[in-house]
Amino acid sequence: MAIATPTNESGPESKTSRRPIFGLRIPKIWSWIMSKAYWPDGSRLVISISMQMEAGGEAPYGPGGPFSGFIDMDPSYPDFPTKSWYKYGYREGIQRMLDLWDRFGIKVTSHMVGSAVDRAPEVAKEIVERGHEAAAHGRDWVQQYDLDYEAEKRFIQDNIDSVRRATGKVPVGYNGAAMRGTINTLKILQELGFRYFIDDVSRDEPFLIKVREKDMAIVPYSLNLNDIIQFEAYKFSTGEYEQQLKDEFDQLYEEGAMRRRMMAISTHDRIQGRPYRVRSLARFLEYASKHEGVTFLRKDQIAEIIYSDPQPLRDVNEHDAWAEWERKHGKQKIAPIV
Repeated sequence: MAIATPTNESGPESKTSRRPIFGLRIPKIWSWIMSKAYWPDGSRLVISISMQMEAGGEAPYGPGGPFSGFIDMDPSYPDFPTKSWYKYGYREGIQRMLDLWDRFGIKVTSHMVGSAVDRAPEVAKEIVERGHEAAAHGRDWVQQYDLDYEAEKRFIQDNIDSVRRATGKVPVGYNGAAMRGTINTLKILQELGFRYFIDDVSRDEPFLIKVREKDMAIVPYSLNLNDIIQFEAYKFSTGEYEQQLKDEFDQLYEEGAMRRRMMAISTHDRIQGRPYRVRSLARFLEYASKHEGVTFLRKDQIAEIIYSDPQPLRDVNEHDAWAEWERKHGKQKIAPIV
């Protein structure tokens, strides 16, 4: 984001601007800049929470779960314990997290898998009725990176239709399974009326890219503050993850005095929704909420902020860049659309 030039070098010096950053005293020349807000409402740090609704949309055979790499079985047979592990997400996990958000007055974005919504439409409806955003997450919780244009567009349209039937809302944000789409994904999203995309972890703030010469907002996701990564892959304890949340918050809060900063947190129905993990997350939310200038926003709200910014941060469209590179250097497995 561009920083305006101060009209008075010794301009207003707030208490915040005089705080040591990284253990150093900030020269007075920076005091004017550091007293300025980089979010329209004056927030110092925006926290964006995702609550993924995936349970019930997993693959029927071998979807992966608590036994993966530990007590594996032939994936051609049904795995009933794993199925019940997923089912916990819409029977217990989401409801527990909804109560947590209400307790702190937080509104989140729920990326919903179409077949998960079809399995539990009443849960999807309740999410929206309690003030949260219904966003899209694919027809099923399976990879889409190998779909051709027509198949991928149907895959996303079916997701839209499921969310609309259950909630009455048309999603404007998209997250692919494991964040992996194709070189056509952004153009398909544009064709279907989406306003933003989250499958990018390159920045700690929203930005714009060009898709067919029109703007598309990127509201970055997180692979670090992500329960499915930290708990299921890295095997973090709640204490370790809670400390990571606080450390990330503290760093971004300091940086928020000098530039626009956003903290992204990802939660999943069957993972973060466990009782002890909800209690741990509550302790972090209490810690963060005590800091002045901290705001929790839905991703659709963040997207509209970057669209309305007169000097928005911009970056390249990596999907188009890759399609061009592949055209010159290799065989294109997915035919790119224009």
